[in-house]
Amino acid sequence: MAKYFDVHPDNPQPRSIAQVADAVRAGSLIAYPTDSCYALGCQLGSRDGMDRIRSIRHLDDRHHFTLMCRDFAQLGQFVQVDNDVFRAVKASTPGSYTFILPATREVPRKLLHPKKKTVGVRIPDHVVTQALLAELDEPLLSSTLLLPDEDEPMTQGWEIKDRLDHAVDAVVDSGDCGTEPTTVIDFSGGEAEIIRRGAGDTTRFE
Repeated sequence: MAKYFDVHPDNPQPRSIAQVADAVRAGSLIAYPTDSCYALGCQLGSRDGMDRIRSIRHLDDRHHFTLMCRDFAQLGQFVQVDNDVFRAVKASTPGSYTFILPATREVPRKLLHPKKKTVGVRIPDHVVTQALLAELDEPLLSSTLLLPDEDEPMTQGWEIKDRLDHAVDAVVDSGDCGTEPTTVIDFSGGEAEIIRRGAGDTTRFE
């Protein structure tokens, strides 16, 4: 059964956040809220976590996992960003955007797109997620909690606990969160390519 953490949305309890972070470090797969719906998350180098996310979502090896980063400095450790891209990404973070960029050597090979050697990165605008990332002091390997054959991501902690009780190890519930997935922008070719229109405004990338 998944552990259930009821976390205050504006003032997350440090003890609860520390327990969730410890669970991630111990290899747990968690479901947690972001500014654009719930996500599944595990430790950066966890092959088991990746396999479990793929199993839950029925994903193939071409799926771009996302590194959920605390801030721009951390993001810069894991992707290559030239000056033009830097300005565009900086102006859009934190927020409901995922950027696909060439990965640095800091990214484990198994996380890379098999052909492009890219990875997705994002900086969330969500108090609880930011508290967890600060406690972890490293990115969370993440993927939107969108189940197979469903059009809408899951947005309620209690429902996730009910439906995925034996598929995840912990559920973090902080009340309402975003209901729409991130906007995905691919910068791997040098120019902005809108892969998915979601919660983030695409105007500056048109």
